[in-house]
Amino acid sequence: MPPTLASLVHHSALKLTVRAGEERLATPVRWAHASELADPVPYMEGGELLLITALKLDAEDPEAMRRYVRRLGQAGVAGLGFAVGVHYATIPDALVDAAAEEGLPLLEVPRRTPFLAISKAVSAAISAEQYQAVTAGFAAQRDLTKQALGGGPAGLLAALAGQVDGWAALYDATGAVVAAAPEWAARRAARLTPEVERLHARTPPASLVVGGEADRVELHTLGTSRRPRAALAVGTGAPLGTAERYAVHSAIALLTLTTERSRSLHEAEQRVGAAVLRMLLAGEPEHARTAAGSLYGDLLDAPYRLIIAEAASATAARAHADGRTAPHGAPRPVDAPRPDDAPRPVAGERAVAAPVRAGEPPAGPLAALAEHVEAAAARAGEALLVVPDGERLVLLTADGGAAARACVGYAAAVDQARTTGQALAGRTDEPVMGLSAPAGPIAAATAYRQAEQALSVARRRGRALVEHEEVATGSVVQLLSDDAVRAFADGLLRALREHDATGRGDLVASLRAWLSRHGQWDAAAAELGVHRHTLRYRMRRVEEILGRSLDDPDVRMELWLALKATSGTE
Repeated sequence: MPPTLASLVHHSALKLTVRAGEERLATPVRWAHASELADPVPYMEGGELLLITALKLDAEDPEAMRRYVRRLGQAGVAGLGFAVGVHYATIPDALVDAAAEEGLPLLEVPRRTPFLAISKAVSAAISAEQYQAVTAGFAAQRDLTKQALGGGPAGLLAALAGQVDGWAALYDATGAVVAAAPEWAARRAARLTPEVERLHARTPPASLVVGGEADRVELHTLGTSRRPRAALAVGTGAPLGTAERYAVHSAIALLTLTTERSRSLHEAEQRVGAAVLRMLLAGEPEHARTAAGSLYGDLLDAPYRLIIAEAASATAARAHADGRTAPHGAPRPVDAPRPDDAPRPVAGERAVAAPVRAGEPPAGPLAALAEHVEAAAARAGEALLVVPDGERLVLLTADGGAAARACVGYAAAVDQARTTGQALAGRTDEPVMGLSAPAGPIAAATAYRQAEQALSVARRRGRALVEHEEVATGSVVQLLSDDAVRAFADGLLRALREHDATGRGDLVASLRAWLSRHGQWDAAAAELGVHRHTLRYRMRRVEEILGRSLDDPDVRMELWLALKATSGTE
């Protein structure tokens, strides 16, 4: 503890006597300062023991002493030491009465006690207190390090809570509580998630103090990267002292080391994950299991879902890009387009997946998605494979697991934010995701193709996530809204429409009726209200104008789809 007026009074060498303000002797003393100025307040910081001889004071004037003492009290002076036997044989009654009225401690300093002795006593006590705090801080650091090595973050938090006589909690990058000590603190910490998210938006290292005197909480970011990967909360009933501050700083350093080590391991896992995914897509599940070892648990054996995500801002460019996807839907690095003369698989030949490379850690919306899904998997104790692949993020998650549900929930929040016209968590760019059907180890390439198909539909529909089951069970007509399909349809039917525009016949309507009646002349003619010979003539004109035979089933299919794709524009 810092020195107090009481400790100075009890100091046997100083021989100080209390003349007023006995009830405030527990006041801490930050320093002892001698000043004979009539108004020393401008040179005070508060907490000082002011030492005077009343050289320039009219210490016998009651009104002057009341003003003097009142001003010292308002400045936060801890106490007043008056040296007797210099200018006054005793402390004047006017000063004693003023100090008693203000409640300011007044100490009588005997002539044989120099002010320097009091200053040295205060300095020695402050130095001892600081040394004790540093020693306690080093002891706390050793204890925290021991707990971190033996019990991990949970053990460290328990030790820190004891050091500060309060509670401590650890948050992940999404603001979710990972661990807390004591256990009851988890509920208190969970209520601070909005503040943690606000803290994560700041440039690290950053800190924030919330709550009041009786419930004071300090929040600190953890990690050295530009985006914090975790946060620490420390709750106490009062501001931290020096020893407690050492303990908190030690905990921040240890948790930062743990976080950075975890990030390095995470990046190494991503490289392994990229290799495992390459093997799965190449149809080599046994090699994938061998490479993965126990890293992904039974994820590769149980039914899983494959998810492909990309930022909404990248979807337009990707929609028009060429050579981005290898045969059978296997991924190809964004920066490695397929040359024009690249060999393609022939019938009966198995396509080999193109390389998947673990790229830079995802940024922006993909980073937020990855952190959200990884946090959900970690809380559920669930294995998850996450591979950044150029502008995309590929995830392999257990079917029906927490990570898959987290993706669906994240997408629902994105769609809701778009509906209300509000950006999610202040972001203007969000992921677009395609989710495959449940698959097994030997069907990874199929799952990848399904996820890509679902992603393509999600782009066109302006949705954050589309599941492949939704594509497979829906109508193919919904897929005809693509601009490229409509452009093809317009080109295919243009000559027929130009013919009809001259008033020489209704070939487009006749073609639609004939195709809808599966080529039945009488039924189609009846629908049009014409003779069947007239309809036969019109169909011959369609063949002549298009230069294609309606006996070809492929031609009939293309014409029907073209009519469906442009039905809303006629």
